[in-house]
Amino acid sequence: MTAHYDARETREQAAREADLFARLPEVLRAAMAAPAYAARLKGCDPAAVTSRAALADLPVLRKSELPALHRASAPFGGFVAEAPGSFARLFTSPGPIFEPEGRQADPWRGARALFAAGFRPDDIVLNTFSYHLTPGGFIFDASARALGCAVIPAGPGNTEQQFELIEAYRPVGYSGTPDFLKILLDAAASSGREVSSIKRAMVSGAAFPPSLQAEIRGRGIDAYQAFGTADLGLIAFETEAREGMVVNEDLILEIVKPGTGDPVTPGDVGEIVVTSLDPHHPWIRLALGDLTAALPGASPCGRTNMRIKGWMGRADQTTKIKGMFVRPEQIAEIGKRHAGLGRLRLVVTRQGETDAMTLRAETAAASEALREEIAGTLRAVTKLGGTVELVGPGMLPNDGKVIADER
Repeated sequence: MTAHYDARETREQAAREADLFARLPEVLRAAMAAPAYAARLKGCDPAAVTSRAALADLPVLRKSELPALHRASAPFGGFVAEAPGSFARLFTSPGPIFEPEGRQADPWRGARALFAAGFRPDDIVLNTFSYHLTPGGFIFDASARALGCAVIPAGPGNTEQQFELIEAYRPVGYSGTPDFLKILLDAAASSGREVSSIKRAMVSGAAFPPSLQAEIRGRGIDAYQAFGTADLGLIAFETEAREGMVVNEDLILEIVKPGTGDPVTPGDVGEIVVTSLDPHHPWIRLALGDLTAALPGASPCGRTNMRIKGWMGRADQTTKIKGMFVRPEQIAEIGKRHAGLGRLRLVVTRQGETDAMTLRAETAAASEALREEIAGTLRAVTKLGGTVELVGPGMLPNDGKVIADER
């Protein structure tokens, strides 16, 4: 059995980077044909953006901004140059955010993720992601069919009908949330229905804790996780190595300090930012609001692309203190104003009946003078007073949390 989907998965990382950044200038030119990107990227010379450092100089587009932008300029906020009719399908997600599906084969880049999970041509796949208005069902449907699988477009719910389909078609694969897989298995066990044909699963869209992983494995199903969004499709996926997730091909994934576009120190937890290389519908530095960290080295499975730990929480830690919003980017600004600081964390508590905040900052050169300087910067940036606590390098957790609201 072939170990990899194609040869691109095992090429040298340097060759992959060279390919991605050789293609990026053309994608930037296509993006800047759309009015919103033209405004955001004004002054950008696409020909000069041929490295991660150059890409990091471009502004991020926060996914949290999209609902307002789409309302102001329907349907795509001015970020798509082509007419809506040039796409194959048109969806909406809560927000609302409007998403188009391209007409190319495997538009959501999911076939290689399914292959890594053990799916193969001619497999029958029960797809239980929703097909109603949102793209989830179509993401996995298109990916499975691009791989050569036959798809049962089941959607979620209606377990009795699901059992009829499973018993008739004997699907070997499942795609859907881990929660609904457990619901199906539990309902089958209690009603005596036959679902033993399902041997492998691709799960996404919900937490898959170790306890549930063990339960699913104990029922004879080899389940793999994938990380994706309705905007970008499949971004990263598990492999048989079970060491984090491998980033998909044709994407440039960055990990930045929450609230900024600045890359983190390698290994640190930060926010996922993705650039896609689809000229028809490019995303340029889309900040997803999800946290992760990069894993060093290549996967034992032989795939050489960047690996991430998977989903590690949300980056949007904005909180209100004494009636004023404090944002992660403000904490990052404090770090920029004081060279030599490591990680920063603003801890918000209650003292009596009043909000209180303490900025904890890593430094190898602690002094009372530095503490007072940082306290002044904290007040200048946030317009709020707070205490500053200096700690040694490496004393703050590497969890991507910049603001810890403990009230």
